[in-house]
Amino acid sequence: MTVESLITQHIDTWTSTVKTQSTSGRGSRKKLDIYGIKKLRELILELAVRGKLVPQDPNDEPASVLLERIVAEKAQLVKEQKIKKSKKLLEISEEEKGFALPVGWEWAHLQDLTTYIQRGKGPKYAESGSVKVVSQKCVQNSGFDLAPARYVTDESLDVYQEERFLRDNDILWNSTGTGTVGRANVINDIPYQKIVADSHVTVIRLTNVYSRFLWCFIMTPGVQSRISPDNENALVSGSTKQVELNTSSVISLVVPVAPLAEQHRIVAKVDELIALCDQLEQQTEASIEAHQLLVSTLLNTLTHSADADELMENWARISDHFDTLFTTEESIDQLKQTILQLAVMGKLIPQDPNDEPASVLLEHIAEEKAQLIKEKKIKKQKALPPIADDEKPFDQPKGWEWCRLINLVTILGDGLHGTPEYSEHGEYFFINGNNLSNGSIKIKPETKRVTEEQYLKYKKKLNDRTVLVSINGTLGNVGFYNNEAVMLGKSACYFNLFQNISKDYVKNIIQSPYFRDYALSVATGSTIKNLGLKAMNSFVLGVPPLQEQNQIVDKIDELMILCEHLKVQLKESQTTQLHLTDAIIEQAV
Repeated sequence: MTVESLITQHIDTWTSTVKTQSTSGRGSRKKLDIYGIKKLRELILELAVRGKLVPQDPNDEPASVLLERIVAEKAQLVKEQKIKKSKKLLEISEEEKGFALPVGWEWAHLQDLTTYIQRGKGPKYAESGSVKVVSQKCVQNSGFDLAPARYVTDESLDVYQEERFLRDNDILWNSTGTGTVGRANVINDIPYQKIVADSHVTVIRLTNVYSRFLWCFIMTPGVQSRISPDNENALVSGSTKQVELNTSSVISLVVPVAPLAEQHRIVAKVDELIALCDQLEQQTEASIEAHQLLVSTLLNTLTHSADADELMENWARISDHFDTLFTTEESIDQLKQTILQLAVMGKLIPQDPNDEPASVLLEHIAEEKAQLIKEKKIKKQKALPPIADDEKPFDQPKGWEWCRLINLVTILGDGLHGTPEYSEHGEYFFINGNNLSNGSIKIKPETKRVTEEQYLKYKKKLNDRTVLVSINGTLGNVGFYNNEAVMLGKSACYFNLFQNISKDYVKNIIQSPYFRDYALSVATGSTIKNLGLKAMNSFVLGVPPLQEQNQIVDKIDELMILCEHLKVQLKESQTTQLHLTDAIIEQAV
């Protein structure tokens, strides 16, 4: 089977096999890794360097003759003192030969194919000059980019021997730092200005070998997997955070050598097929973006429904196409957020005219609050201004009331401003906003402990009506206090609700886009957002009758279970696709 056939026969697998990535970062595309196309690119390179991408031509000069010519040429250059004599390496063992080579191919150490392998020099930088310095930023997987290059001082150029100035067809291989080490490019069309490499880039200069062919080998999964200190045959040394690709590893790297004419045919085919992969990826990305736009548009019809009846009509249209609409984790998360937004707006369930209106509920709370103040059980809170019309972003259903959060709580505060005395064997956990998740307090392996003495010194008035909210960094994580042995840090806000307000209803509001938009609009800080207690007290929320609060919570729970079921199905489908992709590649190699 030709590679073209392998691509076309399994095109659905290549384009539909995705992995969900972290939701941090910008843009919907970044949250999906098109795994199938990524693996297809790797497969093309792997087949290329194994001699399986294009047919062999028996008329080609065999690689053994090419290697003899290279040996003779290097010997002459050593004699003429143009290059240094290479240190003799051990004979290549069978274990070092990663796979069987076609007839006419040979194994060789990288040193045997080069006239120069050397790390660049640590430069003295200047704002301008006659020579630019290539750094690791210039060597990206997407290609070579000279834009980030800085200048070396003209005064320091005397210490640069002639071989250190880069030449066309040099391979540049990043050699320092996790996430950067291992990237490689072939530099071509060097401008009139001279260029050198800094000490974090290894320069490889070949003789009578096509640089792009060797680049294909360097970028194969087999070599790239060795750019890790954990690999059994690691090419790098050092810790996980700061790895180094040593020149000795580069010199002794065992590489396959094809006949020179075949090297050129292979690279031409690689370029052709990688261009096809790029086209497939662009089409897949466009399809994903169009799908996401469709989902967003249809979900917006729900939040813009005039009433519960119209909402049901719009929901029915969407539910008929669940299998085709909610096929990504992001689209399911969007559905979740839409459900919460509908709940906030009073559109998730129909109203019951027989329910006691929220105005009566709020009157009871006000009376109870006044009595608690009178009995000195809580402090009198500073009155906030009446709710303005521009603080009411939508019309509420009949029987609902707008209310500030301060009017629904007996107390609202935050945790310790400062660092307590930690104790490895303390009985209490010191938690912050990042310990809160969907109504629970999550104790993490890194969560520090404090003693009972520290807890009693800084304890807050937490009880079974306490809601905890993250107000620094990630805004809006929610947890309930259930008598856990915890002490609060300042990034966790707490408030204690009156009995006739549903904690779960308030939790759902805080997890909704409505609260998120409010929080971002009033939070301070550019990089790390901070939501002050005044902003929390001032938060305006819609209060339905108590019976409806509970019904809304039940409906949300029901729909969230449906969403989680969709996610389980999606993950099972993705896992199947991943296994299928890996099986196809394993069979092809």
